[in-house]
Amino acid sequence: MWTRQHKQRNTGRLIIPSLCALFLTYFGFHAYHGEFGIYSKYRLQAQAAELQARLDAVKARRVDFERRVQLLHEGTLEKDMLDEQARKALNLSQPDEITIMLPAPAK
Repeated sequence: MWTRQHKQRNTGRLIIPSLCALFLTYFGFHAYHGEFGIYSKYRLQAQAAELQARLDAVKARRVDFERRVQLLHEGTLEKDMLDEQARKALNLSQPDEITIMLPAPAK
């Protein structure tokens, strides 16, 4: 009767731990860099802060516009405001006047 003698190999013992290490590495990477990961949280917080600043700027412009429109209402019509708006709309001035044109506000 023939018998085979095999040397015990250690590679079988390393398969399960190496697969576990690969899975942990994969899921750990995506937990940090994934779409809903830790890094995305900080990126979304920075984006929210930027959008809040833009919202505050737009609200300030709106308050300014509302104040200027309030000056043009019928009961409180100011002649200077009416004159300014008419000259801006018609692009007219008197020959003896100095006109200083300001650039349009950046958007």
